[in-house]
Amino acid sequence: MADRRSPWMDEDLDQLRGLARTFLEKEVAPHQERFAQQKQVDRDLWRRAGDVGLLCLSVPEEYGGGGGTFAHEAVLIEEQARVGDSSWGNSVHSGIVAHYLLSYGTEEQKQRWLPKLASGEYVGAIAMSEPGAGSDLQGIRTKALRDGDDYVINGSKTFITNGGQADLVIVVAKTDPAEGAQGISLLVVEGEIRRGRVLDKVGLKGQDTAELFFDDVRVPAANLLGGQEGLGFVQLMQQLPQERLLIAVASVAGLERAVEVTTEYTKDRTAFGRELFKFQNTRFKLAECATEAAVTRAFVDDCVEKHLLGELDVPTAAMAKWWSTDRLCRVVDDCVQLFGGYGYMTEYPIARAWADARVQRIYGGTNEIMKEIIARSL
Repeated sequence: MADRRSPWMDEDLDQLRGLARTFLEKEVAPHQERFAQQKQVDRDLWRRAGDVGLLCLSVPEEYGGGGGTFAHEAVLIEEQARVGDSSWGNSVHSGIVAHYLLSYGTEEQKQRWLPKLASGEYVGAIAMSEPGAGSDLQGIRTKALRDGDDYVINGSKTFITNGGQADLVIVVAKTDPAEGAQGISLLVVEGEIRRGRVLDKVGLKGQDTAELFFDDVRVPAANLLGGQEGLGFVQLMQQLPQERLLIAVASVAGLERAVEVTTEYTKDRTAFGRELFKFQNTRFKLAECATEAAVTRAFVDDCVEKHLLGELDVPTAAMAKWWSTDRLCRVVDDCVQLFGGYGYMTEYPIARAWADARVQRIYGGTNEIMKEIIARSL
C-alpha cells in the first residue's frame, strides 16, 4: 500500500523529516535499551538536539526556536515513533512546556527561559498530577502562598514526564485555596528540585517519569507565569487541546508502525509450511489494522490542519485523543497476537509498543474524560 502524504506537509517539512530521521537513527535508536535500563535518556541528548535545531521547533526565532509551526513538532513526533522510541520527552519539552511560556509568559519571562529550552541547556517539565489528583485538576492540593517578594510552594507531584532531569518545571498550584479553580496559578521553578523516585512503569521504560516534592520552596514572585494570580486553570484548559493533539499524532504514527512491522514479520515467518501472511486470518486481520490506521490518519491530519488554522476546538481535540489512542491499543494488541509468543518478548519492538501504548489512554486526560468533554458539546 502506498504511503499517504499528509496534506499539511510541504517541502520545508520534508527537509525537516530527513534531518529528524538522521538524528533519531544515530542518537536515539541505537541506545534505547540503555535508556530503558537507566530510566532516562542521556542528558547530552538534549544538548545535541538543540545544536541541530530540533528543540522548540514551533517557537519563534527571536526566542531561540525554529520559527516553525505545530506541523514541525508533528513531523518530529512521527519520526520518533518510526524508530520506536518512547524515551525522549521532547513533545512535552517543546510542544507543551515551551508553549505555556510562549503563550502566557511576560516578555521578560520568554526572553529568560525559552532560549534555554531551545538550546537544551534546560529540560522542561510541567507538574500537574498529584497523588490524589489526576484528571481532576481542580482537586490539586499543592499551594503557593505569597510571602513578600516570593511564593512559598508546598506539595507533591507525581507522574511527571522529564521529572528526573528537568531544570525548569511549571508547577500547577493554588495561590488562593479558597477560590477553587479561580485560585489556581502556574509558577516556574528553576534549579534544584527535590525529586523522589523515577517511577517503574509497565512501558515507557526509558522515560524519566518522576515524583517531585516541594517543601517550603521559595520562588520569586517574578516567576508567576503571566504575572497575575488565578489564571492557571484557564491557561491549562487553553493548552490541553494541543497536548491532546500531540498524543494523537504520536498514536497514529505508532499505529502505522505497528502495522508495518507486523506485516513484514508475517511475510518472513513461516508456519505449517507457508508464510503466516498467506493464511486468510492473518491477511484479514492486517487488512482491518491497516484500515484502522488509514481512517485514524485521515482524522488526525484533518485535526492538524484545523489546529494550524487556529480552528481546532476542545471537543474535536478530545475526539482525536480518545479515538487514536483507543485504536492504537486495539491494533497493537492484534499485532502482538500475530507475532505469537515472540510478540510477548521485550526484545521484539511490537512487545515494547504494546506496553508503551496503554498509558496513552490515561495521560493528557483519560479517555473517559475525553468522552465527557465531547458529550457536553452535543
